[in-house]
Amino acid sequence: MTAVLRVEGIAKRYGATVALDGVSLEVQAGEVHALIGENGAGKSTLMAVLAGAERADSGEMQLDGARYAPSTTHDARRRGVALIHQELSLCPHLTVEENVLLGGELSRRGVIDRRRTRERALALLEELPHPEIRPGRRVSALSLPARQIVEICRALAADARVVLMDEPTSALQGADVERLFALVRRLASRGIAVVYISHFLEEVRQIADRYTVLRDGRSVDAGSIAATTNEQLITNMVGRAPTGLYPARRRPGAPEVVLSVNALSSPPRLRRASFELRRGEVFGIAGLLGSGRTELVRALFGLDRPDGGTITHNGQTSDASSVRARRRVREGFGYLSEDRKGEGLALPMSITDNLCASRPLLAIPSLGVLDVGAQAARTRQWMRDLRIRAGAPTQPVRALSGGNQQKVAIGRLLHQGADILFLDEPTRGIDVAAKADVYEIIARRAESGCAVLMVSSYLPELFGLCDRLAVMHRGQLGHARPIAEWTPARVLSAAVGDA
Repeated sequence: MTAVLRVEGIAKRYGATVALDGVSLEVQAGEVHALIGENGAGKSTLMAVLAGAERADSGEMQLDGARYAPSTTHDARRRGVALIHQELSLCPHLTVEENVLLGGELSRRGVIDRRRTRERALALLEELPHPEIRPGRRVSALSLPARQIVEICRALAADARVVLMDEPTSALQGADVERLFALVRRLASRGIAVVYISHFLEEVRQIADRYTVLRDGRSVDAGSIAATTNEQLITNMVGRAPTGLYPARRRPGAPEVVLSVNALSSPPRLRRASFELRRGEVFGIAGLLGSGRTELVRALFGLDRPDGGTITHNGQTSDASSVRARRRVREGFGYLSEDRKGEGLALPMSITDNLCASRPLLAIPSLGVLDVGAQAARTRQWMRDLRIRAGAPTQPVRALSGGNQQKVAIGRLLHQGADILFLDEPTRGIDVAAKADVYEIIARRAESGCAVLMVSSYLPELFGLCDRLAVMHRGQLGHARPIAEWTPARVLSAAVGDA
């Protein structure tokens, strides 16, 4: 095969921070090339350089044998390189067809040709059909998986020779992932090169031909996916041999029930849920995207108001509709949103401000005056305990990698002193090493007596961490069983409603 993209010795600094320190990469026409590495290894920065969003400080790039140094993202698209962002870059107030061809509208004599533009958008959307997507529908009305598909179609509209995909399945699940993989294979069959970032090694094995591993801004390994093992990939990613991903811990026997939920409902997504949560356990909830898992957790924490049901906490029963988030925080509940950037963190604010948000340390409590020194010292302690890689407590959270952002979000719950944790997709979009740290945090909290309710789309972590598991299907929570009574096949059968 012919190399369509060559990268040699690319370096990029942001002040004192070295993001890329001599990256080399070669991508063949018609292949899917996986770019693997920890959060902060430089993957997204390299994608930004390739897509024209950033300029490299040094190094050379070639596209189809010619020098390639895009000055803007529009320049990169014009040259045939399109980036599909991890964080969607759509305009929610515009329609699907307007987003798909944004900046590339078809015109006649300087006026947009609406008919031809719609025909072009329809042709692109037919590549990856989805029941929610119609050309005239506003993007704001679409679910996350449907928006992801619109983003992919927008990249295809540029007739790209190289498509860069940064965590493209982060908002997809089940059939949507399979549709995406089918599209990626069709792109490769046409001679299009796909550079694919993913934290899921099993996903990489399913879709990629070759790989390059980045570590600390350098390319440290490359080769055929089929010729390497997951252990070798992880060793190259983290610089050491992998140990057990899921920590060993003492499983609780029959501890006290700290939360009892009966007939909780919040239509249309959440129809009925009943379960008990026990001290010292990790209780898992599985299910397909849109099955009502997130709505269940939000209703329990008081972010959404349920229509019916009761909740018993510490022996006191109340109507679920009376629960409020502020009261939940005072009662020792902690909630981790699946959307850390939109809900879980205040990105422009510092690590300290985020960690201490729900339990500020006050110098003069009566006046609400913050003890800035105490907060900074406590933040430094949490940064050591949680292995948060950052320059200082004052660093803005938006400057951190995804894994370190997630640790800050979890650290806020620990600093708050919550003893009942609701964790919605706690490892979404973070790398293997960061996942291992998060798993260790969850296991330690459970062993210390916390009750943990964990929603996850990733079956291996549910089986690796949970004591009991229940499955959501079309808004109904099934019966909870010990994890030993489940198999992945049984979980998937329950999730799709196969009795």
